[in-house]
Amino acid sequence: MASPSRRLQTKPVITCFKSLLLIYTFVFWYAMFLILIFLVELVAAIIGFVFRHEIKNSFENNYEKALKQYNSTGDYRSEAVDKIQSMLHCCGVTDYRNWEDTRYYAEKGFPKSCCKLEDCSPQRDADKINSEGCFLKVMAIIESEMGVVAGISFGVACFQLIGIFLAYCLSHAITNNQYEIV
Repeated sequence: MASPSRRLQTKPVITCFKSLLLIYTFVFWYAMFLILIFLVELVAAIIGFVFRHEIKNSFENNYEKALKQYNSTGDYRSEAVDKIQSMLHCCGVTDYRNWEDTRYYAEKGFPKSCCKLEDCSPQRDADKINSEGCFLKVMAIIESEMGVVAGISFGVACFQLIGIFLAYCLSHAITNNQYEIV
């Protein structure tokens, strides 16, 4: 059996060896986590590209549903419709006539957010409201910003790939050097 002084000399070496293994394990799992995140982002981008027409149809259907359920009680859908119509200076989904099929129009007329002027009360006069629909305007904005979104996504993906590569290099270096004398 080794003397007590000899055991005390080897304890720091074993501790360092354990910490290197622990670091290797964390670096390895960090790289695996980055790979998983990268794959999820890649799959989401592919699905978004493949199903972009379904996304447009879903937005159009939900916008039509929001118009039919529109009320002035402060529902979040109604607030979203008002915000879109006032910011983009549009009215309805395809045009202002979409409002004519709603319960709100039957009771009060067009909402204030459809008006061309700021001080306009809800009314039925089509000359005082915006005639363009909101769907095409929203889609034009989304399509014009897709380049920016794609660029940012590509930049994030590049940084992730660099992080994966560096984590792999670090874990490989730790693995190769774990048996060296400290």
